[in-house]
Amino acid sequence: MSEAQEKRREKRKDEENKVTISVVSKNKTQDVTGNIYALTKDISMSGVKIQTDADLPINTLLKIEMALAKSHRLVSVIGKVKWIKQLYGNEVFEVGVEFVDTPPDRVMALLEHLYGHKVEKTPED
Repeated sequence: MSEAQEKRREKRKDEENKVTISVVSKNKTQDVTGNIYALTKDISMSGVKIQTDADLPINTLLKIEMALAKSHRLVSVIGKVKWIKQLYGNEVFEVGVEFVDTPPDRVMALLEHLYGHKVEKTPED
């Protein structure tokens, strides 16, 4: 991997958290329905790498509910599939998901989880 590919906008944290995924948008060739259960492999403020048995096409919009074990929080975000890599044939995949349109309260929850301290709200919040 090149140095440019390794430069990321945000700090990434390697960790496994349980996630439940549902497809928000799909294309004509996709037949993923119902909930998908998976694990995070790493997480940042801008996205997450997930390991799953679902073959999710690039640009698919997902609703992701992450049970963040360290901070004991359930965070729900919308993400877009940016890349997918087969790990074991067509049985296990790594999926790179970029968060989109993340509400401020969920951004705060991710900040607290990733950086390990409570973010204080201002009186106008």
